Amino acid sequence: MSSRLPDLNKLKYRSFLAIYKPMETPRMPVKLVLALSALALLSLLAVVAPARADIYRHVDANGVVHFTNAPQYTSRPAKGSWSFYRKEIGPSGSTSASTGRLVHSYRDIIRTQARTYGLEEALVKAVIKAESNYNPQSLSNKGAQGLMQLIPDTARLMNVRDPFDPAENIRGGSNYLRLMLDRFNGNLDLALAAYNAGPNAVIRHGGIPPYAETREYVQRVRRYLEQYRRVGDTLL
Repeated sequence: MSSRLPDLNKLKYRSFLAIYKPMETPRMPVKLVLALSALALLSLLAVVAPARADIYRHVDANGVVHFTNAPQYTSRPAKGSWSFYRKEIGPSGSTSASTGRLVHSYRDIIRTQARTYGLEEALVKAVIKAESNYNPQSLSNKGAQGLMQLIPDTARLMNVRDPFDPAENIRGGSNYLRLMLDRFNGNLDLALAAYNAGPNAVIRHGGIPPYAETREYVQRVRRYLEQYRRVGDTLL
């Protein structure tokens, strides 16, 4: 009985296929792909995002004025309730040299207002340094504005029409600081605490309120005051 011999060439080919598997391209986990995509998008936004933002204003039912530079992220009030207030123009868009010239240009304003309200120039400079670090467009999350961080109620009380105008802001802030010193009989620590937390808080607690922010603020202004007394405007 004859048997048919297998085709050796076909046998070798089948054996080769049995042991050979093409290398598959490794797949990235879906989470990793999403993370890398998000990172790339953030990098792109960082490049194209403007260095300065617009400031928007909203007056609520109680007449309180609110400010923000990101109305798209606010839920109350709705985005449509904000109106354009002004461009944010500050040292962030300037060179260090021009910023230095801008800061030193405040010296005459500070000197004039310090004399007007009987304040030490170094004290006004120290408050500005602690409040805004000499950024005239500074805007806190509580709505405090400008060089001496006047809240809207204080700005109105001091007859400040444009809190982002350095001359108006320094005049209003110096006036308010003088009022706080008079109210607390020249006690600088209490006056600074009142400037930061409000006079009612100081009266209610019978001294510097037990707020970490206020206590740190008083100490910070004190440090800057001593430095301005020693080295003058080189601290600016």
